[in-house]
Amino acid sequence: MNVNFQGVLAGVLVLGFGTACVAQEEEELPVAVTEYFDLAYVDGGDDRQKLDLYIPAREDKSKKLPLVVWIHGGGWAKGSKDGTGNCSWVLEEGYALASIGYRLTDVAPFPAQLDDCKAGIQWLKKNGAEFGIDANRIVVWGSSAGGHLVAMLGTTGDPKDSGDDIDGVIDWFGPTELLTMQEQRTLPVKLDANAPDSYESKLVGGTLQEVPEKAKAASPVTHVTEDDAPILILHGDQDPLVPLQQSYTLVKAYDAVEVPAQLVVIEGAGHGGPAFQTEGARKVMLEFLNRRTAVASE
Repeated sequence: MNVNFQGVLAGVLVLGFGTACVAQEEEELPVAVTEYFDLAYVDGGDDRQKLDLYIPAREDKSKKLPLVVWIHGGGWAKGSKDGTGNCSWVLEEGYALASIGYRLTDVAPFPAQLDDCKAGIQWLKKNGAEFGIDANRIVVWGSSAGGHLVAMLGTTGDPKDSGDDIDGVIDWFGPTELLTMQEQRTLPVKLDANAPDSYESKLVGGTLQEVPEKAKAASPVTHVTEDDAPILILHGDQDPLVPLQQSYTLVKAYDAVEVPAQLVVIEGAGHGGPAFQTEGARKVMLEFLNRRTAVASE
């Protein structure tokens, strides 16, 4: 495997894609797991307000496991919690895994999606012990719209509230500043973030430029403060949907308040794909996971 890391700015790395990636069938879990499906985290709630939980087998059942929480993408308008996304490999590394569903924009606009993700995490913190989960060691991970939501979790969480605190964020190419999405798109794409029927406009319940305060409230960069959760971002430099500049913007905001933030730019990668599953990419993510859960357990 020919993977080249080159530091270009503080907190920014470039990862050469190459050809070597880890083949993984989504439903072929790498280790024996106990699976719990459709756990309702809101009593009497919407059918999408449920989560799935995967607990890897372990010899010492008294040992509580750190947890990775996956938030799916789909433009906040589609997608599902079903399956393990691109996360099943963390089960081999001694992590429990949860996948949270949330209400889509055809049911409710923002902040319903964020509220649901927060409610799911609060449920996991409250009930995790019975599944062998350490509620004090949680990292959230999402892609695209899910990347946006995990960044929102990291920037709006209250570290003084044990039910709202998380230990780290892995953001795959999530939008960070809705009002600049369209002007930053320089690659060919048949989408207009400022259109009334765009994913972004449907998220905030109105055309972005006509409801700027709502768009700002739904943008992670608006909420960055010195007590935010550290973040790791992976983003392709050929992403036509979410411009790479979106991630630079968020990292710059983190740097300004001196919160740990790292951006890994994947050369030649678009909006997802196998470039995000190379051994090099996984190595960076695993190091982040281990670092954040070790810090949280001290």
